[in-house]
Amino acid sequence: MRRTGISGLGISIPDKVLTNRDLEKMIDTTEEWIRTRTGILERRIAGDEQTTLDLCIEAGENALKDAGVDAANLDLIIVATVTPDMLFPATACLLQDKLGAKNAAAFDLEAGCSGFVYGLVTGAQYISSGAYSRVLVVGAEILSRITDWEDRNTCVLFGDGAGACVLEPVEKGGLLGFDLGSDGAGGHFLDLPAGGSRLPASRDTVARRLHYIRMDGNQVFKFAVKAMGRAALKALDMAKLSSDDIDLFIPHQANKRIIDAAGRKLGLPEEKVFMNLEKYGNTSGASIPLALYEAVGEGRINQGDIVVLSGFGAGLSWAAAVIEWN
Repeated sequence: MRRTGISGLGISIPDKVLTNRDLEKMIDTTEEWIRTRTGILERRIAGDEQTTLDLCIEAGENALKDAGVDAANLDLIIVATVTPDMLFPATACLLQDKLGAKNAAAFDLEAGCSGFVYGLVTGAQYISSGAYSRVLVVGAEILSRITDWEDRNTCVLFGDGAGACVLEPVEKGGLLGFDLGSDGAGGHFLDLPAGGSRLPASRDTVARRLHYIRMDGNQVFKFAVKAMGRAALKALDMAKLSSDDIDLFIPHQANKRIIDAAGRKLGLPEEKVFMNLEKYGNTSGASIPLALYEAVGEGRINQGDIVVLSGFGAGLSWAAAVIEWN
């Protein structure tokens, strides 16, 4: 079984910034209320002409350049998203064409905010089995298109962006352990009710605002606090490591209180927990790769470091991965 490492990273961030002060003018809320309850100060919003594919292209091209890999040499492209350009064809297939990855298979993966880690682990299996050698994994979202801007409890949370990584075989280190899971009984706590086969688009579904994110914040919070730390510990156990071995913990950037709770569960000091939530808000599948990219850029990750990624999301789902950085 071959080891799998990350050889390149890239991101794409929309130019438009939406601050808490801006939201004060749009809905019944205050900058202080948003900041103290979530830790978010601002988020990025895609332009009217931008699509998820556009973000995928920029992030993917940047990751390929960082890895020194030509798109024609990719074997597989996985796009983790809940906001594809359309239901089909898959955004990954459109990306394959735009990148010129003529030899790559491609598919989308939908696991909510857990999606990028699901994609990373899935891509690693193709490499470890020997089936493929180069995999591009992208987490990309334009959540502003499915956010109800009249719902003060959810619209303050979400932002847009994309992050990507290139996976290749490595001699040592790389992905050491992971934990993936789901609890579908809690699926109704975080969903987008209409637009599928259960509730096809109609005047009624539009009038009832069923094409936007719905969330039971209290239930998702309780689930998240348990899930992120537990998943990280299970992934560490697979890697035959403990929380004492963690050099940097990169959690899904959803809420500062959830991140703080996960850090405490792992017994980590504040300096070992990475957070950029204040700049981007919750970008779902893009959250962890955006944070990973910035952590590397800030010199927070060095060769040989043990990095733990952990997230939770719609499904309800969770995912964690332990990586020895190459």
